Amino acid sequence: LFVVLESVVFPVTYLNISTDLALQQLLVEWDVGKAAHDAELAMSFEIQVRQTHENTTVWTGFHNVTLDKSGKPLHWIWNSDIPLECMSHSVTIRTKAEASEVWSLWETALGLDTSNNSGPQIFPNEKIVEEGSDITLCCIGRKGQIIKQFFVDSAVHVFNHTNSQVGLLTVKNVTHQEGSHISVYCQESCNEDECYDFTVFFVGKPPDTPNDFSCQTQDMRVVTCTWSQGGDTYLHGPHAPKYTLSEEFSQKMVPCTVSCSEQCSCSWDVGQQRICNITVTVENPLGRKTATDVFDVTHRIYPAAPFQLWGECTDTEITLYWKHRNKEIELFCQTEVLQPDGKVELHNSSDAHLRYASITLGGLQPFTEYTARVRCGSAKHFWRWSEWSEAQTIITKEATPSGKLDIWREITPVAGGRNVTLFWKQAPNFRANGINISYEVTWEKVEDGSQLQSISFPSVYNSTRISIDNHAYRISIKAKNNVNYSLPSVLIIPTATETLLCSFLGTEEPEEEQVNGTDDGIFISWKPRHIYDSYIIDWCNFPMWQPCDLQWKRFGPNTSSALINSAAFVPGVRYNFRIYGSVANKASLLEKKTGYFRELPPLLDPIVKKVELTSNAVTLSWDSYPTNESQPGFVRGYHVYVSPVQEDCGLKGSKKHVLPGDSVLCKYTIENPEEKRYTVKRLLSNTKYKLVVKAYTSGGETPIVNFIYIDTPFNSNMLYLLILLVVVPSLVAAICQWKLKRVKECCCPVIPSPNKSKVLSFKEFKIGSEKILKTSDCIPDMLAVDNRAEAQKL
Repeated sequence: LFVVLESVVFPVTYLNISTDLALQQLLVEWDVGKAAHDAELAMSFEIQVRQTHENTTVWTGFHNVTLDKSGKPLHWIWNSDIPLECMSHSVTIRTKAEASEVWSLWETALGLDTSNNSGPQIFPNEKIVEEGSDITLCCIGRKGQIIKQFFVDSAVHVFNHTNSQVGLLTVKNVTHQEGSHISVYCQESCNEDECYDFTVFFVGKPPDTPNDFSCQTQDMRVVTCTWSQGGDTYLHGPHAPKYTLSEEFSQKMVPCTVSCSEQCSCSWDVGQQRICNITVTVENPLGRKTATDVFDVTHRIYPAAPFQLWGECTDTEITLYWKHRNKEIELFCQTEVLQPDGKVELHNSSDAHLRYASITLGGLQPFTEYTARVRCGSAKHFWRWSEWSEAQTIITKEATPSGKLDIWREITPVAGGRNVTLFWKQAPNFRANGINISYEVTWEKVEDGSQLQSISFPSVYNSTRISIDNHAYRISIKAKNNVNYSLPSVLIIPTATETLLCSFLGTEEPEEEQVNGTDDGIFISWKPRHIYDSYIIDWCNFPMWQPCDLQWKRFGPNTSSALINSAAFVPGVRYNFRIYGSVANKASLLEKKTGYFRELPPLLDPIVKKVELTSNAVTLSWDSYPTNESQPGFVRGYHVYVSPVQEDCGLKGSKKHVLPGDSVLCKYTIENPEEKRYTVKRLLSNTKYKLVVKAYTSGGETPIVNFIYIDTPFNSNMLYLLILLVVVPSLVAAICQWKLKRVKECCCPVIPSPNKSKVLSFKEFKIGSEKILKTSDCIPDMLAVDNRAEAQKL
């Protein structure tokens, strides 16, 4: 090597190359002499790398460097694409100067192809391969042997022979498939055991950067750092990712043991250190990643969860107490209270270095179960909440029942008075506020408050029956618990004469109106009256029961409609509703409604009792058909179906009805359910018909199954017409023919032919072939001569 400086050539001191097989690098070192260093020249060197035995240049490039007076040798590193063990490599260098054309002598780093092996060997030695990369492998055979086979199991590869002793194999885009490794096989051109080599390469990935890396403390002494592991590297055992933690300020490794499950964590004692710069490093044979967290310990306080919760309570307040382990830390705590309706309320409180922390929760319901739990955070430098404490369940104390009972009645007249059935239930605003609930029913006359009577019932009762006379009564019902009574709910039962007075004044029993059901219930509406302060609707969920389970619902004075729904409502049952107006606790019946949640077809068909036939019509009559609550719907009318037995029906004035078998019936509709008779006209005489009568509701009708069959009689009018049109003209023609013959005989008599006379039938009158009658042979009765000339001749 020669270096030119102002026409001065500097001789190269030395050129040396070596290999780093672990990194598969060729290390080149050279120098140009002290004079060049003293001049601190900026120089450029051209470098060539050659595969020695192939005599092939595999790399040519330039390396620029500025010399300094230290006199240190120059260095350059070349990364090989193929394992350096596979073959020898040589390097030469020259300066990039026009005056220098001289290359240095070649320096060679020998490969293992020059050594005496005991068998074929596969390289590289490092058996970890990154997924998705390309890898070049080589197999070096023994001297005098050639590589016969060199392949990878279950992978796409290209096998090249560089010479008889060395084989190269390149695998593109290595993937991690079902297994985590690839198997490589090599064989020389012989079959002995020493002619084979086999090795395994593990396929993996470099580790991911630790995510969510953060550190925190519960007591400002022990710091715990946590992070997520990232994706699977497919490498296990000695090749699995390894984590280490270091502290930048102290330049020391963190003395902790890393444990990983869902997350990785590591804890250690920081002593009095307050500012930390923690780096977590994860590495495996394929890579190395780091994450850093710089923090003030006093700003990363994650308190321990509160413990030993207990409470004291009144009927509307709970005072909750708890302990905590971080006595030297000022905490800010949050209490979660689970309400009876499932809602959650949060209450915040401060905790200033007290042995017992507490919070008072007000505005609670009496005799109600509440569940509370507590968590805390640092008050000065909030970082995050602690874990929740264990939940504590507390029941507030009993109190007087709040609100009133919702009460109702049913009045039944009896001899000498009335039976009043009383019902009660807890209104939406009523709260028992305790246990051992009972009900007290009291009634007295309205006029003077006399005959006060009362009776108590346990909580399982919700109705009773009392007997009163015809006077007006005031009835009140109260709930009672261990503390006190609720406010009374009052009903006024009017005198029996008030009903008679209403009748005398012309007030009649309201007529029952039909209402329709919907998918959500039965819709009820009524005419509002301004004199009432509320309305009540009552009904029975099970109308067929005796006594029925009376239900009722109250509405405000501005309401005139309601959707009544109940889980007990079923299709096909008629429900009766009564609407009352109430003023000053006295109720009056206003309207009656009846309807179905959903109507169903009638259960039975009308029974046809009488069939009246003519040649072209049939009249059907059926028994009185029930339309009361026994029916699963309001009977709206009837359908009459008719059709000839042998063909489809096509009568005028009817609608077509197609049966499932595609046969067609004629359909007639009777919209009056009270009608019990119908006549089907325009039938054909002497024809067989099938008929059926069906009742229908808004829910339809039952399928047509059974028919009645009739035969229409022959039409006598047609016989009369036949006689009139055929027999009479024939008779007239016969008479006319006979009369014509008589006239002809009178007016135009037939002249007798002598040859046809019986007299001439005797032989003695025959002369030859002719028959001759001589006048002398017979005595005529009469002789008439019409022509005298003929007479003379005769």
